[in-house]
Amino acid sequence: MLFDQPDAIAQNDPGNMLAEIDRLPGQLASAWEAGAGLPLPARNGLDRVLIAGLGGSAIGADLLAAYAAPDCRLPVTVLRGYDLPAWASGEETLVVASSHSGNTEETLSVFDQAVARGCRTLAVTTGGDLADLAREKSLPLWRFEHGGQPRAAVGYSFGLLLALFARLGLLAGQDKAVEAAGAAMRAQAEHLRADVPAVQNPAKRYAGQLMGRWFTVFGAEFLAPVARRWKTQVNELAKAWGQFETLPEADHNALAGTARPETLGAQAFCLFLVSEHYHPRNRLRAELTRRAYMLEGISTDFYQARGEGRLAQQWTALHFGDYMAYYLAIAYQVDPTPVEALENLKAELKAMGEN
Repeated sequence: MLFDQPDAIAQNDPGNMLAEIDRLPGQLASAWEAGAGLPLPARNGLDRVLIAGLGGSAIGADLLAAYAAPDCRLPVTVLRGYDLPAWASGEETLVVASSHSGNTEETLSVFDQAVARGCRTLAVTTGGDLADLAREKSLPLWRFEHGGQPRAAVGYSFGLLLALFARLGLLAGQDKAVEAAGAAMRAQAEHLRADVPAVQNPAKRYAGQLMGRWFTVFGAEFLAPVARRWKTQVNELAKAWGQFETLPEADHNALAGTARPETLGAQAFCLFLVSEHYHPRNRLRAELTRRAYMLEGISTDFYQARGEGRLAQQWTALHFGDYMAYYLAIAYQVDPTPVEALENLKAELKAMGEN
């Protein structure tokens, strides 16, 4: 396969997306450390947290909200859109505006509304208009350096938020969890790097199974946003179709849609993210759901999350998916870095002006 040929990798990856994926464990650690010294909003009296973002900036918020859910004492909402909900008002609400470029129009809209409504507001960005607005209004600004694509900065978009929650007292004792996650990612990556041939590299083998297939990935609980990440990485790196489902919700609807069209089975591939940290019923559901899809003639497989603890398993699962999507891009002979379809749409929106 092409992903076992160094020349093919170099030819199809001029932007060196592979290096971004290789560096992800270090990026997560750097973000966690950087977050320890950045300015905080006031801590007392918070009742809720809303994190606004899109794409690569939003996925870090999804990961944080799912990971924090069992322990965080406040509700956490992730907003992908232009408008704050009516309940997001006053100093009891913390609004975190996360935009890699600092120019995401939806996030800028939410930031302006949060300021106007008197919310406590914090900006997370590399710069752009969001950084300028935060400085202008003397609001906390968490600025980080990253020159690549937003999706390659997921270590920052998550790690900074994790540090924020820890320092606000919403999540305790995360140092060992972050250390364990990094160690588990590095250990797993020894088997996933580009110089490891497909016969010994499970990420390459999964990529081979995805070629020419209609791909769906299933996840539950703290791995549900990882399923979304696998889907979006297949979209953006390999420029290929993909979708995600969450358990147990998928068992109440998606499972009924396996029979038609009858030709779908030969083209579909369903992959299940599993963990021993799932609720026992979700572990059972993953296995029974996978079996049901197999009985319909649909190819299936599973990925067992690795590492000690939920954070380590969330991030080894995410890192595996990044490698898999990258190798799928190489197999399809497409450059994994640019996303022309997205940039073209943004250009069209800009040309049409604001409503």
